[in-house]
Amino acid sequence: MRCILMNKNTPVLEAEYNSGVGVFTNIYVLYNMDYAPYHLRISCVELSEWFKNRGIPSFRDQLDLLMHRLNVHAPSELLDKAFGLSLSDPYWLKPKDLDIFYDKINFFENDFEYAPFMDASLSKNSDRIQNESSLYSPNNTTDGMLKKAWIIEDGIRYLLKGGYKNETLQPFNEVLASEICRRLGFDHVEYSLAIYKDMVVSKCPCFIDVNTELITARQIMDDTIDDYDSYIHKLESEGIEDARTKMENMFILDYLMLNEDRHLNNFGIIRNVNTLKWVDVAPIFDNGQSLNIQYYDDNEMHVVGEGKFFYEIKPFKEIIQVVQDLNRIDIDKLQDLPAWFDDLLHQYQHMIYYSDQRIHKLCVLLNRQIHNLKFFLSS
Repeated sequence: MRCILMNKNTPVLEAEYNSGVGVFTNIYVLYNMDYAPYHLRISCVELSEWFKNRGIPSFRDQLDLLMHRLNVHAPSELLDKAFGLSLSDPYWLKPKDLDIFYDKINFFENDFEYAPFMDASLSKNSDRIQNESSLYSPNNTTDGMLKKAWIIEDGIRYLLKGGYKNETLQPFNEVLASEICRRLGFDHVEYSLAIYKDMVVSKCPCFIDVNTELITARQIMDDTIDDYDSYIHKLESEGIEDARTKMENMFILDYLMLNEDRHLNNFGIIRNVNTLKWVDVAPIFDNGQSLNIQYYDDNEMHVVGEGKFFYEIKPFKEIIQVVQDLNRIDIDKLQDLPAWFDDLLHQYQHMIYYSDQRIHKLCVLLNRQIHNLKFFLSS
């Protein structure tokens, strides 16, 4: 299929796409490369890899079951169902001979059917989808390992996410992260809890709109940007204000929650897709892989854990040291946070089947991290 890679209604390049194998086989014309996906290298291999990575990843929890319920063989098939459209950016594949415009098809402004995919992704029991029109949605281009689904409520796009396999803590961690960020004044995506059938899921609004895109740290990092200071310098050189402070806020949160999964795809920047101006650091999001209590003993006086720091794995006590001025945060605002978290978990105890002992252990760990941060403040 001869097609045009589009940024909204701006043509980027014209290429040949083989949907049968999910690869680009020829690039015919370059139009407006300034409007290409950030740092896209112009080759069929790079273009194919970029497009493939828009799809549901191979490591998605219960992927085989999801594919069966969606009545497709592989995630790459889903990319052909809705022009490769996403709720993270404005890029899409336009068949060359098709007269169609972005404002008529994008999912920021146009509603989509979401219930069939939501059932297929999150339900414990779901029939196979028979109507292919149900596959016309932004759910074809969601990243990450957790089961998830985009929905629409009162015109707002929300992302629902479940836990990983039989673990149910991730949604509660997202809500805990939002509470910490609210108390400390950190820019963040607001998560709440929702009930889908008999499952507790997290729910957050889309923080990208029709005029913006998320550029992840992975896209920004290249041969000339290979560490934290280089990354901060790049953001500052693009005009982003308070870049270092906002990055430090993320690391403070990760320290408090022992977030082990701050990989390069769950932080980045927001860019205006019309002017190409870098607008801001992306709000803090994706905090579910935290408070892994199986690693920590109740009797430990000092919690030792490791998190991701760009290309390295480092102890949290080292990561927190990148913060230049911890005294700018009011740690006393977290004094009753463990009690707040204890109350939240007990509210849903009948649904998640956590013992009182496990809830207590989680809150002890959270309290310990708060006191450890106080120690860093005092020293």
